[in-house]
Amino acid sequence: MPHARIPAALASLTLLVAGCGGSLIAPEGPASNAFLNRVEARCGKLSVGSQPINYLLDSSSDDTTFIDETTKLGAGMIDASTYASDINSFYPMGDNQAAIDCVIGLVE
Repeated sequence: MPHARIPAALASLTLLVAGCGGSLIAPEGPASNAFLNRVEARCGKLSVGSQPINYLLDSSSDDTTFIDETTKLGAGMIDASTYASDINSFYPMGDNQAAIDCVIGLVE
């Protein structure tokens, strides 16, 4: 039956995606918000891709990748190397190094 293969394929895909990089959802809460506030205060003028960090953290920005990755870093869900790789992969424009170094420097 061809239709019996579809649920099996979807289940396999779900397991594959769930296994990539651990949790796909960044934590939320007071600690995460405090970390993002420190990032904005100390690194907000630096740019990732073509946007300053303070814009990427603004609630009117459609971009959630920076917030998700930065929150995961602050919560210890990813390490500095993974964070840098993820940010550079998603934002290939410009030089992100100063911004990445600033954010990583805030991890306690």
